[in-house]
Amino acid sequence: MEFEGIVLKKLPATSGVSARGEWQRQDVIFEMPQEFNRKVCVTFFNRPTDADSLREGQAYIVSVNVESREFNGKWYTDVRAWRVQPKQAEASAPADPMAEMPPFGGEPSYASATSAPSAPVAPLNEVDDLPF
Repeated sequence: MEFEGIVLKKLPATSGVSARGEWQRQDVIFEMPQEFNRKVCVTFFNRPTDADSLREGQAYIVSVNVESREFNGKWYTDVRAWRVQPKQAEASAPADPMAEMPPFGGEPSYASATSAPSAPVAPLNEVDDLPF
């Protein structure tokens, strides 16, 4: 799953030792800009460099895995990040999307229904103005 969010707050990192070895976890709160802004707590597990590179107030595209698990009759949901990319500025996109299109040729010429062509006619670059 992927979403775009703005870093609202970075929570303190926690670390410990388990049977599998040392681990480090840092939670980051992202705010998703929508009609009703929603907040999502994303966990960076054993990815300290990814969490350290995030800056509050900056927009990122975050790829996450969402997983729920049951413990003693209660369900817990974990949102773990596996990739974070800074959102590209809108200024990098062309300001006018039509600027890259080639200019239209002159008005298309239509053969009249009464005149029969004397030689095979090459297809013209006609403008198709039909709405479908």
